[in-house]
This record gives sequence, C-alpha cells and structure tokens, in this order.
Amino acid sequence: MSIIDWIVLLATLLLIVLYGVWKSRGAKNIEGYLLADRQLPWYHVGLSVMATQASAITFLSAPGQAYSDGLRFVQFYFGLPLAMVVLCITFIPIFHKLNVYTAYEYLEKRFDNKTRTLTAFLFLLQRGLSTGITIYAPAIVLSSILHVSITYTILFNGFLVILYTVYGGTKAVSYTQLLQMSIIFAGLFLAAFMVVHLLPENVGFIDALHIAGKMEKLNAIDTTFDLNNRYNIWSGIIGGFFLQLSYFGTDQSQVGRYLTGSSVTQSRLGLVMNGLVKIPMQFFILLIGTLVFAFYQFYQPPVFFNKVELEKVRNSSYAQEYKRLEDAYVLLHSEKKKTVEELVVSIQSNKEEQVPEIKERLSSFTKEDKEIRKELTSLMLKNDPKADTNDTNYVFLHFVTEQLPVGVIGLLIAIIFLASMGSTASGLNSLASTTVVDFYKRIFKKTESDKQYLSASRWSTVAWGVFCVIVALYASKLGNLIEAVNILGSLFYGTILGIFLVAFYLKKISGTAVFVAALIAEAFIVYAWMVDLTAFLWLNVIGCLLVMFFAIIIHQILNYNSKRKAV
Repeated sequence: MSIIDWIVLLATLLLIVLYGVWKSRGAKNIEGYLLADRQLPWYHVGLSVMATQASAITFLSAPGQAYSDGLRFVQFYFGLPLAMVVLCITFIPIFHKLNVYTAYEYLEKRFDNKTRTLTAFLFLLQRGLSTGITIYAPAIVLSSILHVSITYTILFNGFLVILYTVYGGTKAVSYTQLLQMSIIFAGLFLAAFMVVHLLPENVGFIDALHIAGKMEKLNAIDTTFDLNNRYNIWSGIIGGFFLQLSYFGTDQSQVGRYLTGSSVTQSRLGLVMNGLVKIPMQFFILLIGTLVFAFYQFYQPPVFFNKVELEKVRNSSYAQEYKRLEDAYVLLHSEKKKTVEELVVSIQSNKEEQVPEIKERLSSFTKEDKEIRKELTSLMLKNDPKADTNDTNYVFLHFVTEQLPVGVIGLLIAIIFLASMGSTASGLNSLASTTVVDFYKRIFKKTESDKQYLSASRWSTVAWGVFCVIVALYASKLGNLIEAVNILGSLFYGTILGIFLVAFYLKKISGTAVFVAALIAEAFIVYAWMVDLTAFLWLNVIGCLLVMFFAIIIHQILNYNSKRKAV
C-alpha cells in the first residue's frame, strides 16, 4: 500500500477508537457499562445489531464465497425476517419486563440455577471461539499487506479492540458501530462502482452479470430439497430461521445490543430495521464477489490468491513443478478470455443461438482450471503439510490491494478492520457481561458494590480478549471463515434455542427435565457434526426439536415416578 493508503487506514481507525472512547466517557456502574443505561434509540439499536453480525468475515469471505460458488449463500439469511417477527412478539417484551442484564437470567427465574448455568456456559464456549475467528479475519489483511507473521497482526488487532471495549463498555461499542456502519455502507458502494469501472470499455454492468450468469455464478435460489445441500431455499428458510432465532434471541452478543433500547418499541424497531436491511446488504456483498469474478475473466488472476502460501511453494524444491502449473494456468486463461469475449459479442448482438456452444467451452475451461488448482494445492501440502489450501478468504483482498487506486485501498482495508472491531467488541462485551452477571455476581460475589462489579466487568473483558486472541492464532485451519463461524454457531444454537422455547411455551416442564434434555441433544448434535450426518443449517432445527422432545419425555417420566412414590 502507498503512504496515502496507510494514512487513510490509520486515520479511520484512530477516528473510530477516539470517537468511541469520547462518547462512552462516564460509565459509573455496571448498567452503564454493560447496557449503556438502556437509553439508545431504535436506529442505534438496529445499526449496532447489524454491525455485530457483519464482521470482517462478511467482507473478506462473502465475496470469495460468491467468486467460487455464486450467490447461493444469500439463502442462508432467508429465515431472518421470520425470526425478527418472533423476537419482537415474544423475546423482547419478556426481557424488558424482567429488566435483565443477560438473557440467561430469565432461565433461573423460569427453571433453576443449573439450567441457567448450562446455557450461559454453552454461550460462552460458542461465542469465545467465534470471536476468536473474527479477530483472525482482519489479521489476514495486515499479514498479507505487510508480509509479516500473522501472529503479530493478530496480537495488534486484538489489543486495539480490547483497548476501547475495556474502557467504554457497551456504550463505546454501540457508538463506534454507528459510525462504522456508515463508513461500511459508503465503502461497499464505492467497491461495487470500482469493479464495474475497471472492466473493459466495451463491458458494462449488465454484461458482467450476463457473464457471471452464463458461468453459473448468479444461482441465488436453489429449490431442491436435499439435507446434505448446505444452501437451498429450504435450509435457508427453516434451518436459517432456527439459527437466526437462536442467534438474535439467545446470544448475549445480540441480546445485549437490543437491551440497550430505551423501550420495547425502540428495541423492536431496531430489530425490524435489521430484518429489512440485512438480506439486501448481504446480497449486495455477494454480488460484488460475482462482479470480481467477471473482472477476472478479462484480467489474469493469480493461480492462487493467498500470496504467502504461493511464495512458500514458489521458493521451495517444488519451484519447477509450480512454474509448469503457472504457465499452464496463464495459457488456459488466455484461451478462456477469448471465449468470454466471444460470449460478450454474442450477448450484445443478440445472437443467443451461439451461447450454448460458448458456455460448453467455458465449462471445459473451468474444469481444467480446477484441475490445475487441485494439482497446485497438492504441491503446497507436499511442501508444507500445514499449508492453508483454501484461498476464498483472499479473493476480495487481492482485488482491492492489486487493482484499486490509491486512497480507495486504504478505505476498503479500513472497512474490513471496522467490521472486525464492531463484531469483536460486541463479542467481548457479551462475554464479559455473561461472565460477571451469570457467574461472578451470582456464585462468587453476591453483595459487592457497583464499582467492584464494574471493575470485574473490565477485567473479564481483558481475560476474554486474551482467550479470543489465542483462538485466533489457531483459526487458519478452519477453511472459509464465513462458513466456519456459522458451522460453529450451529453446534450450539439449536440446543440453546430449544431451552428458551421450552421456557416460553411449555410452561409445565421443570428445570431438571430441560437440563437433561439439553445435555442429550447437545451430545447428539456434536456426534451428527462429527459424522457429517447433514448440512450444518439443519443442526439448528434438530438440536432445538430434540431439546423440546426430550424435555417432554423426561418430564412425563419424572411425573410418573413422583406419582408412584406418592402412592
């Protein structure tokens, strides 16, 4: 990057940190630190909710996901609006009425201590691991730009977020997220404009969409019903509904965001805003990925987008074999480019009868492309068995750093950092609030002053920050990050959601019954994931229904035994 890009990047990050610290000054007690005194308006709540979900993973991995697999991933969010409706009707009024700090306080009132403790523990485990992944994502960027070890960039990114989250708490998180999302939206439109602008003069936006569509990259809707298919309309609406309902309704990183609303109405409006804006936003990010795909049909892409891994094999004893593969790849792209240009001419001159034959040739080129990449990744693993052979996280990053003009690069890199800072800060804040409220305050220190609880919240934030940084150091083995973080959530969210739905709707069931049911369901979900029983989105449905089913059965057994003893 140029000096101007570095100035833009550092100035943007510094502005965000200082703004958050300034706006959050004066947090005197635990309510101010964890819930911003419950005074935020609906648009604040809505943008904060969106920023928490839209991590750097979204802006790094989603375009790469679209580049390699098209728009299918957008179906993942189809259950979101339905989930927002249920949350507004059921969850928000209950949480506000009980005046809770965390969602898990309600479970003790409804069930017992052990059920609250188990659910809070599952959340801490899941959110701690997920937040570690969100720290890793922007560290990729710095590592790639600076050509330094990713360990150092992870430590830098982790320290930066911990700094203002520890100081300002939820208010710092919410105010920085408001500014972050404003910059992010502007940056996304700029990125889309630049991709189209950089296409050849005779190729416009519509032409780029035609190219992407003919090469199977605009396949947004898949109506086939297949439990092993990760992304189709059924897994998106049903599995996505359960995942989003659990994420927004029981994950403290999100519950903590809308508990800051000044009233039930303000919290509801914030969630409705998220439900209306999130799908178009995600579609737009994926569309940028397809436009980048169209761009690279005309301009030579690298044979592998991860520069660090590419350099390793290029400078190894396998350099000659690598050179052979690279030469074959360059030649293949040259032939493919001519065919794509033929496709553009056919489309622009309305000669649709020529398109099927051209598509067939392009399909053949795509197969050859995959074979070359397959050989290359095998070579990488021979050279280094620990090599990261999934480069989808680097596609958009490579385009930004290699193709965009000075100044724009710095801004888009800043956006990736801003997204990471927003979601990571929310994660750390929710981990601290759950630790202090659901464990420290309830089990260890029941009668401390507000000042001591505030201090405990800050130290808890530091401790979880260190834990998440350690997780980030091992996150490179997880493949595509946006898939990895959602798979991780799906291992726990179904069980947690099942516990809450039993609490809300099955009023007669006791804490012991739902506690045992949750343990059985969670064990099955982990087993199902290990043996690859079904696509990960369905794990949310299965986990939730298993908790409810086993809770009913165990409740009947306990009632039967109780009656027998009474007799």
